[in-house]
Amino acid sequence: MKIPNDPPALNAPALADLEPGWVWLTGAGPGDPGLLTLLAARALAQADVVVYDALVDPRILSFARDGAELILAGKRGGRPSANQDDISRTLIELAARDLRVARLKGGDPCLFGRGGEEALALARAGVPFRIVPGVTAGIGGLAYAGIPATHRDAGAAITFITGHTAGGDVPGDLDWAALARGAPALVFYMALGHLGRIAAELMTAGRAGNEPVAVISKATTPEQKVLVTTLAEAEQAASAARLAPPALVVVGAIVRFRDELAWFEKIAQHIEADSGS
Repeated sequence: MKIPNDPPALNAPALADLEPGWVWLTGAGPGDPGLLTLLAARALAQADVVVYDALVDPRILSFARDGAELILAGKRGGRPSANQDDISRTLIELAARDLRVARLKGGDPCLFGRGGEEALALARAGVPFRIVPGVTAGIGGLAYAGIPATHRDAGAAITFITGHTAGGDVPGDLDWAALARGAPALVFYMALGHLGRIAAELMTAGRAGNEPVAVISKATTPEQKVLVTTLAEAEQAASAARLAPPALVVVGAIVRFRDELAWFEKIAQHIEADSGS
């Protein structure tokens, strides 16, 4: 199927088609539309219906084809939001109508995105589906903050951790001692509201209070803000800075590279300087 008015790459025969009756569980990346994969852009260009999460950047929806139905299925902590079972049921019902469905999820659909739950529901209902990976915030957000996810001088492992459960609390089954010992770099998703407890648990488990911490708010978007602080001061500093969710919390020596690698802000400053000249 040829996509009208789109670059030749999106019409390449090597790319799969989103067929009627199928659901593509598609990662939208952390915000910047440029981080969409070719396959994600193709899904949006072909879908009859786009079922999207609250964390999907509005600019990405402009990639949907003219006439496509856009359905918000947002889930935000502490706010009224769609029930997960209802979302899965909607996907099944849309596919049963022989529609081409793009299920658009922020970041990567299967990394704290409940893509696995939705895939299981589709599989059990006999609905054909494809999982389209996306750039997760723990990679893209760190890159835009000038923090390399790994570096030979800062340790050989990184751990991604959810900052809250479906009920809104810090996961009760986390082995804080193992986390503190297990990886030099820790990245907490959706952790802003529990930053104080997370910091306290890590310090009790042995992480140093002066260990560098970065809080990245609205990563990869024009509203991105990055706070660099320490584990002991993180909660107070984040509160004083009035950072808004969604936010990542990064703990470890990799944060120290930001001083030299904060390229995203430099681009913004360059654009601002050019516009003022």
